[in-house]
Amino acid sequence: MNFSDDQNNKNAICSLKAALDVADAVIIGAGSGLSTAAGFTYSGERFEKYFGDFAARFGIRDIYSGGFYPFPNPNTFWAWWSRHIWLNRYVPIPTALYQLLLALVRDKDYFVLTTNVDHCFQRAGFDKERLFYTQGDYGLFQSADPKGPSAGKTYDNEKQVREMILSQGFEIAADGGLTIPESVKLRMEIPSDLIPVCPDDGGPVTMNLRSDDTFVEDAGWHAAAASYGNFLARYGIEAQGFFTADSTEEVDRSYEGQVLFLELGVGANTPGIIKYPFWQMTYDHEKAVYACVNRGEALAPKEIRDRSIVIDGDIRECIEKLWGAYH
Repeated sequence: MNFSDDQNNKNAICSLKAALDVADAVIIGAGSGLSTAAGFTYSGERFEKYFGDFAARFGIRDIYSGGFYPFPNPNTFWAWWSRHIWLNRYVPIPTALYQLLLALVRDKDYFVLTTNVDHCFQRAGFDKERLFYTQGDYGLFQSADPKGPSAGKTYDNEKQVREMILSQGFEIAADGGLTIPESVKLRMEIPSDLIPVCPDDGGPVTMNLRSDDTFVEDAGWHAAAASYGNFLARYGIEAQGFFTADSTEEVDRSYEGQVLFLELGVGANTPGIIKYPFWQMTYDHEKAVYACVNRGEALAPKEIRDRSIVIDGDIRECIEKLWGAYH
């Protein structure tokens, strides 16, 4: 079903609404496309406004690629990353998309599995006990070499990042919004005394983002993994994925109710975390429905096509139309 055709658009929304209406459980799988649709864009005007100086000096063309740039020193590295973190974790969410999504599932038994690291679900009011951020959180630091006293630990970073941001000449509003005062030339380095260090091992820190085998899965991560697996088990579903070892409940094989797997904005970067497991779990549970909303990357395998709703279109438009169907 494609939004380029009005009738297909209407049919898609009707099908998704019908699946949501009868679902006993809704499992949301969210990728970066959802946050992009909510306004957290990594290029264009937003990038030029807050990173134009880095673009001019280093030739960086978007926020994503800048995260991999080999900056010349820690002062410049943290000037970049403090902006990167603040703009994608602490500023207000640009649109009400996440709140609309919550309104659609608030009265359902729901759980969210996401590869996003911007914390938008919790900030929008989703129950934190129903969220599993598999890939980390922009709001956390970890040791760059997590062993000994720093093993398994993460550290809240809002205070430190705020200080780095202010040291560059930005102003921060009461709601976290970032402004550049008139006639201020932003600094592209932070003072050396603001470079963060690990409070437990005294060494350098890095972001708690899964990029290699040093990624810290802290106690909160494991608790969320267990909650996710246990949620699925209660609905007769054996969790699929690399993060299932923390589950403690037996799968209720007698459960025969309706389950909706709602995949939003998940691309081909890490399909083994959400997309492939959602396909397999839909296949295994004969009363499950799989819905995928993603511009240019919406598909379902033939084995579950008769129980799939595939919408190749804008996520924000889809959620708004779905909301409108109830009001």
